[in-house]
Amino acid sequence: MTGDGGDVHDGEPAARAVGDGEPAARAVGDGDPAARAVGDGDPAARAVAPAPGGALVVVGTPIGNLGDLSPRAVEVLATADVVYCEDTRHSRKLLSHAGIPGVPLRSLHGHNEGDRLDEVVAAVAEGRTVALVSDAGMPAVSDPGARAVAAVAAAGLTVTVVPGPSAVLTALVASGLATDRFCFEGFLPRSGRDRADRLAAVAVEPRTTVLFEAPLRTAATLRALAAACGPDRPVAVARELTKLHEEVWRGRLGEAAEWAAGGVRGEVVLVVAGAPDAGPIAVDDDVLLAALAVQTASGARTRGAVDRVAADHGVARRRVYELALRAKHTDGDGPDPGAGTD
Repeated sequence: MTGDGGDVHDGEPAARAVGDGEPAARAVGDGDPAARAVGDGDPAARAVAPAPGGALVVVGTPIGNLGDLSPRAVEVLATADVVYCEDTRHSRKLLSHAGIPGVPLRSLHGHNEGDRLDEVVAAVAEGRTVALVSDAGMPAVSDPGARAVAAVAAAGLTVTVVPGPSAVLTALVASGLATDRFCFEGFLPRSGRDRADRLAAVAVEPRTTVLFEAPLRTAATLRALAAACGPDRPVAVARELTKLHEEVWRGRLGEAAEWAAGGVRGEVVLVVAGAPDAGPIAVDDDVLLAALAVQTASGARTRGAVDRVAADHGVARRRVYELALRAKHTDGDGPDPGAGTD
């Protein structure tokens, strides 16, 4: 989401968004030594001590139900010197719902985050409390904000987080699938080799995988996942989480593709079970006999050769020993008295 591209505050000029009546130029370090100290990519700039008390506060916001905005989030947003947000119009509605008037808002979205970095770092270095929100959930998780966090942290300044709703964790917990180990893939590439590679990675991933998808592409992605992972892989499709029409469909990928063929509405999260354990890989007797031959040709006694081959191939020692005995009898030699069994 790109927001409105503007920097608004109830009719006040954009310059007010990062200062207390200071010109906009101060916000990005034009003529202000303290501001310049953390901007423009100058390595020496980071040696300048920041003003005390400044921090970038990453704030989680509701993913659908406004009642999920925490009291701590309200407090931080109400007392921040400036709030950077994905869409100023959306965030102003959230602040109005929480009874927070008059907080300066600045846009920070996918198209302008790079241009905002110096400005954000300078504001924190000057001692300001800078809040960062996205339209829904946690900033920086498939949303803008990761670059801003990295820039402030790289400048040696304070970054803290007010935890909040997360579509990733909400869908994972509601899925009924394993939660002890999981990974998040975000949105899959739409097409091409990158998409094929990511699908192949999901297919062999042993952990539960969480993905985001747009409603109009959900059916196609489920079909692609069924083809890559097999139609019997368990999956949960969560949509409209925390909202009035919340739904979590649970079943298998083949069935899910059919279920979604009629269309899916709302924000969608897919939770795919991890790849099943393939078990030990079968090793042919011929492979073990060849390995034994290599060991004995190098001078190893039967016991040592059996131990080494069994360990290298992950098979039972007794099986390798019996093959060694069979090979000796075939060659006309008797068994090695020192070989022994398990």
